[in-house]
Amino acid sequence: MRWLMLYARSRHVPASLATVLISAVAVWALTRNGGAAPGGSQLPAVVLTAGAMALSVGLGGQDLDLDRGAAIRWAPRRAAHVLLGGAIGGAALLTVQAVGQDLATTAFVARDCAGLAGVAALGAAVAGGRYAWAFPFTWLAFAFCAPPAAGVPVEVATWMLLPAGTPAATWTALCLAVAGTALYALAGPEALTLPAGRVPRRGHGADRFRHRRRRS
Repeated sequence: MRWLMLYARSRHVPASLATVLISAVAVWALTRNGGAAPGGSQLPAVVLTAGAMALSVGLGGQDLDLDRGAAIRWAPRRAAHVLLGGAIGGAALLTVQAVGQDLATTAFVARDCAGLAGVAALGAAVAGGRYAWAFPFTWLAFAFCAPPAAGVPVEVATWMLLPAGTPAATWTALCLAVAGTALYALAGPEALTLPAGRVPRRGHGADRFRHRRRRS
């Protein structure tokens, strides 16, 4: 369990959980009087996007060389981090609904959680954990600004705002979840932007870690 605590601290998990909790409390405060939920599907989409942005902060380690040189299996840990983070964001919203007003169906929450977690993971693989939050945020902003029009391209662009059961939205979320999680799990953070010269040889990160321990 010690490695799990160290991993959680290095990935800013406490701060991410606090952000998700604050978002859930804010939603409860907005809907606790039983009035109509402002924005229809927009409010739950904003809450789930905030959860994905909080998740994305922890998708990059503090030392990429050390992470890449460590002799452990990163892929299962990265995939579990993405999936568990998305599930926690959805659970927070569903818990708020249980004690307050219904904002979205369970299918809507599950679809958006999966898709947004994949977008966050994709952002981490492209730009690293520090800038991964911009990917779900930008997609949400684009969905808000997209002109109301019919057609599959518009449904793909605004998938996170569409009702549950919309085929284009469901398949878009599924593809984003699978592609983003797989890319991040197998390649790691900044996999598509890290210069080739920075990728350490096997064992280089572990040697640095042992050298730091000897000096301390």
